Amino acid sequence: MSKPSKKDVLSLLNAKCDDIIHLMAAANSKRCGKTITYSKNVFLPLTNICRNECGYCTFKKDVNDPNATILMEPHDVMKNITLADKYGCREALFTFGEHADEDSSVKAAIERLGFGNMLEYLHFLCSETLNQTDLLPHSNPGILKKSELKFLKEVNASMGLMLETTSSRLMKTIAHEKSPGKKPELRIKTIENAGKLKIPFTTGLLIGIGETVEERAESLLEIRKLQNRYGHIQEIIIQNFKPKPGIPMENYREPSLVEMIKMMAVTKLLFPDVGVQVPPNLNRYTTSIFLMAGADDLGGVSPITQDYVNPDAPWPDLDELKGITEELGFELAERLPVYPKFLSEDLSEEFLSEKIREKIDL
Repeated sequence: MSKPSKKDVLSLLNAKCDDIIHLMAAANSKRCGKTITYSKNVFLPLTNICRNECGYCTFKKDVNDPNATILMEPHDVMKNITLADKYGCREALFTFGEHADEDSSVKAAIERLGFGNMLEYLHFLCSETLNQTDLLPHSNPGILKKSELKFLKEVNASMGLMLETTSSRLMKTIAHEKSPGKKPELRIKTIENAGKLKIPFTTGLLIGIGETVEERAESLLEIRKLQNRYGHIQEIIIQNFKPKPGIPMENYREPSLVEMIKMMAVTKLLFPDVGVQVPPNLNRYTTSIFLMAGADDLGGVSPITQDYVNPDAPWPDLDELKGITEELGFELAERLPVYPKFLSEDLSEEFLSEKIREKIDL
């Protein structure tokens, strides 16, 4: 599908029965080899204070919540990273609530450490990670300005931001009505600026938060347009909404397996040049089906930290993932947080800072 139209994508997303089987086969034909990749990481939620209040989120906490993390201290962050180094992890996944330092409690905690804002603190931690361990930082700091992305590129092997959806309509629904950072135009702008700066980037869609099939098609085509222009997207995550007790959307249904199969297969057809990920901890018993539908990456798996965004979904261990992949005739292989194509001589100087290239020994 070199120049897919919305009509083409909609037709595939609306496939029925036998056509779904053909769709899965077509997606598998776009796979490069028989390797399924994953990244061995440590998950570092620097704060769970966030300006957004998404209807499906369990990560965000109120500052008065006894379970809130106002700010992870440098000692605790580096303790986890040093332990991860001993376990052979190569990715330090930094994440936090969007624009968390707009909150006075977070701001005060950052200033007490001698930093002006959250991004200065993040830059320091990424730099310390590179200086003290063999891990490579991958940061998910939310919506950023171009200058902020450039600042963080110096010390990150890759970065990420979930687009989730291009549907502005959802800004008036339970999913995003209290989340100013989920305006599609803001998220698209951040992904585009990452492209202009040549930052290897991970993005993705959240399926089942109230979007229509047509809006799913539009979201995929928007990412394809950005990739055609900048070539910086290394991975697309197709993540299924999971209802959880206590969230505003706890009574919403999750997307069906058939919906997810079609999304996975169509994504791979649209993006043969990009890794397509299914989160294995959210799809414990259906991962093999998504691999048959074109998924070729299993994302980050941590031997020492939980998935703080989905704490009720533990990581499968590597033996389990190896069994799933080998049963299908695939080979499970570890990757760095930056995908191999950006490590080539042609692209590495453009996409990776000197500090990152030195660390990877390019």
